[in-house]
Amino acid sequence: MTAKSIIRIDSAPPRHWVGDGFHVHSMFSYNQDAHLYSPFLMLDYGAPYRCEPRDVASGATPRGVGSHPHRGFETVTIAYSGEVAHRDSSGGGGIIGVGDVQWMTAGSGLVHDEFHSPAFSQAGGEMHMVQLWVNLPAKDKMTKPGYQAITQSSIPQATLDVASTRVGSVRVIAGEYAGNQGAAKTFTPMNVWDVRIAAGQTVSLPQPEGWTTLVLVQSGAVTVNGSRAAGSAQLVMLSRNGTDVSITASADTQLLLLAGEPINEPVVGYGPFVMNTEQEIRQAFVDFNAGKFGQIIE
Repeated sequence: MTAKSIIRIDSAPPRHWVGDGFHVHSMFSYNQDAHLYSPFLMLDYGAPYRCEPRDVASGATPRGVGSHPHRGFETVTIAYSGEVAHRDSSGGGGIIGVGDVQWMTAGSGLVHDEFHSPAFSQAGGEMHMVQLWVNLPAKDKMTKPGYQAITQSSIPQATLDVASTRVGSVRVIAGEYAGNQGAAKTFTPMNVWDVRIAAGQTVSLPQPEGWTTLVLVQSGAVTVNGSRAAGSAQLVMLSRNGTDVSITASADTQLLLLAGEPINEPVVGYGPFVMNTEQEIRQAFVDFNAGKFGQIIE
């Protein structure tokens, strides 16, 4: 196999708040170099942080993000610690708990909110999450909104073995690894893998020729394809040419691997809407203001 070369390694920018509930590093967004990240649009990394208890039982409001719209893409929320309660105008919703994944298709448009769950708000604790935005091709941008509540128990987990010794694991959220089919249904081909690698071990995680390939190091330290080192809160972008992705961990490491077939179409976005033309963005605002995205039922 020909190794994918490393294009760049980006360190996390300073954190900012999304609403008052999610303290994140924006690793990339569609506002800059969107074609390089396709089919992915945005990655917010909520590295672990401590949330103090909030007495919601006595009427305090949970932390989070209030009602807001989306059109033209999907949001993927991966929970490592903490809990989020989600509701949307398509009828989707529930509690996203430790190890769970929410895969929401905004499609033609919906409204949703995201708050710390009542139980987590009351108790407080560590919050650690990732939110990824996944683009939809033009033919699917106006698809009916949908919601996939993917529980930890439904996500296949494969072992990473070297010389018959287990050296790590891969949770297959989307795509395929070693015959394990991911839990999520996607509109375009992609791999979304939650990976753990033990210190001192080298593993191969090959990706298809021509695919965008990104590696978010959440904790630990790695060398990618024997050439470049990356550590916590850094994002590695690899070339679309080549297939081999070799990762050596110098410490126990947790990473998120994102790979996908690029969608070679224009990306025009404004805030919560991502379409293909400015006219489609203007229409999204018209439709939202006309109430066509529905409303969250209390």
